[in-house]
Amino acid sequence: MSHNVTRRQFLGATAAGSVLLAASTGAKPAQTAQEAGWPAQPPVKIYKVFIGRTGDIYMSRPTEEIGKLNDHLAGIEKKLGDVQFVGGDLIPPADATTVLNNLTGMDGIILFHLSGHGGGSPAEAMDKIVDTGIPTVVFSQPFSGHGWMYFPKWQKAGKKVVLLPTSDWSELDRAAGLMRVGPRLKQTKILVVRGPMGTAAACNAEQLKTRWGAEIIPITVEETLEAHKAVDAAEAEAEAENYWIKCAKKIYEPTRDEIINASRFYLAMKKLMIDRGAQAVTSSNCMGDPAKGCFAFSKLNDQGLVGACEGDMDSTLTMLIFRYAFGVPGFITDPVFDTARNALIHFHCTSATKMDGPEGKRLPFSIRTQTDSGRGVALDVENRIGQAVTCAKFINLDTMLASTGKITEVTHDKLACRTQFVTEVGDAKKMFLNWGGGVLEGDVMTLLHRVVFYGNHMQSLTDLGNLMGFRVVEEA
Repeated sequence: MSHNVTRRQFLGATAAGSVLLAASTGAKPAQTAQEAGWPAQPPVKIYKVFIGRTGDIYMSRPTEEIGKLNDHLAGIEKKLGDVQFVGGDLIPPADATTVLNNLTGMDGIILFHLSGHGGGSPAEAMDKIVDTGIPTVVFSQPFSGHGWMYFPKWQKAGKKVVLLPTSDWSELDRAAGLMRVGPRLKQTKILVVRGPMGTAAACNAEQLKTRWGAEIIPITVEETLEAHKAVDAAEAEAEAENYWIKCAKKIYEPTRDEIINASRFYLAMKKLMIDRGAQAVTSSNCMGDPAKGCFAFSKLNDQGLVGACEGDMDSTLTMLIFRYAFGVPGFITDPVFDTARNALIHFHCTSATKMDGPEGKRLPFSIRTQTDSGRGVALDVENRIGQAVTCAKFINLDTMLASTGKITEVTHDKLACRTQFVTEVGDAKKMFLNWGGGVLEGDVMTLLHRVVFYGNHMQSLTDLGNLMGFRVVEEA
């Protein structure tokens, strides 16, 4: 039986619902992860080092520029909120040994190349710092000496270094954001309900912990059922009213009770995550009882956390990486090609509604059933036409598959999942033939799933690969 009900009908359905709605009108409809109860993670510590002499001499930066750079870094700290710049040694007069002794416990290093042609103690100091293996950014502006010629050798040798030969100081902002990823992964715990899915390496808890520091915490379906049962009914109804019913563009098939039940599952998953200190959850039971995971995963992603479908560990890690680097949620998709439109069409039955990040506005959405089952509660989110996107998947713990595109159309084809959009890509036929980049193997889900993010992040992914030591393979 179909229930095509208006939002007004829902709001007037019960007196209790009306009271709860009135009580919640002062609450924010969106919350950051910290506001929602997740503890703040410690700041990422980046050590700054200035290399070379300054002053009014040939091919050398002005002395006063050091102060201006420090002011710019202070602005980055304020903007990012979770990065702390420490140190500030100047070589010379400091020497490499002094600096190396100060790097214990540092998450990253920024080297400011002020002058030098590639020889002597400044160059030797840079070599020794890069050789520590701590992810390093080298910022080298024009007219800072000719030492830049020797910097590419570090990347060619596989050192964890990003080179910024530019006058654009905003590149420092971007680089600082990227330097958060490695440290944040080491602090990450992932709840996995009913076992992980995906590439063998990503599903191996020991390999994941050894390579990236992230921890898998197994959760049984029975634990989710108990957590769901323990959620207060009034709290679940308030959650449904405040975050979903009153904000939906339209409500189609689901009943009011089904929407409340889905909201109750979000509250259950939230408690499980907070109790275990987790920043992400993925479930291979997300289509089963006590409720489909669509609402829960959508809101978690809106809050700057990660909720991922179908136990997909590769996509979970992809979403964590993009979240830590760029502050945006991902949309897991079952894509299909249409070479007639040079397009990749993306669809699935859940999506974040804040694809610009936790502080962004919510996209319009309707509440539907999940397509292939015709049951439960799912989301039809209307993504922004004209938006540049990156389509990616971090596989085997060592390779990022990636491509870019632009959203050209929002569709509602009955043959596909609820949230749908068309992206124009560089060469759909080439991408079709190169799907998986020659490095991805596995079952249907593993081969099929990709994650779509707002923004063109291809250059940053390349830099992140250099910082962290993984490959980036373009699929198109």
